[in-house]
Amino acid sequence: MSLALGPALLFCPADRPDRFAKALERADAVILDLEDAVAPGSRDAAREALTTTLLDPARVIVRVNETGSSDQGADLEAVRAAGYRTVMVPKADARMPPLPGLDVVALCETAAGVLDARELAGREGVVALMWGAEDLVASLGGTSSRDAAGAYRDVARHARSTVLLAAAAAGIPAIDTVHLDLADLEGLAAEAEDAAAVGFAATACIHPSHVDVIRRAYAPTPEEMAEARRIVDAAREHGGVFRLDGRMVDGPVIRHAESILRRGPVRD
Repeated sequence: MSLALGPALLFCPADRPDRFAKALERADAVILDLEDAVAPGSRDAAREALTTTLLDPARVIVRVNETGSSDQGADLEAVRAAGYRTVMVPKADARMPPLPGLDVVALCETAAGVLDARELAGREGVVALMWGAEDLVASLGGTSSRDAAGAYRDVARHARSTVLLAAAAAGIPAIDTVHLDLADLEGLAAEAEDAAAVGFAATACIHPSHVDVIRRAYAPTPEEMAEARRIVDAAREHGGVFRLDGRMVDGPVIRHAESILRRGPVRD
């Protein structure tokens, strides 16, 4: 994968080139959005901005319009003209055609897309999966992805898990969806910590204030890092299954510890 995928991916409207560099400076990678963030009448100008305000391709994803739309062909021409290599295809499902020469983040945000996640993850050129809650619920004829307490409803949690499992089975990263309540930093932190704990590689966001919250959530605490080092060091010494402070340590526990070490640096 040519994309440098860090924990915090920030969406930026593609018709706001004045924000491109600021967004990339703030986040680990930026998603320049030609779809939902841009009004249909502004998409020509957005594509022009894409080709004239250039960023590091290794840290840019361009979200194009969905397969079959009147805009996607022009979007892909602009992406290639700008020299970008990674696109996000919204509402992706098994009907998504190959996109030669481009890496694809398949955004599974419809009923068909979630059910097709395993197939999409195995496609040539697909380098990551992401899921989306609001378009998914809309595709079901529903009205809200969350309950009155703010927690995801069962169908959204099922979709999230399905996409994560499909990506892991194919050996590619999974990206967690955005937290729409901009002021709810506590809720964002809890969801991002859960995402890191279960194996998501990154969380997307729509506001710069969410970037540091996500990065902190993905970073292990000093205590977690120290314990992980202790487990890995003990495994080198003992091998196989062993006891550490009365706790059984076997292969999965060692792999958990190794994952924590890979997620460093530690949380401040």
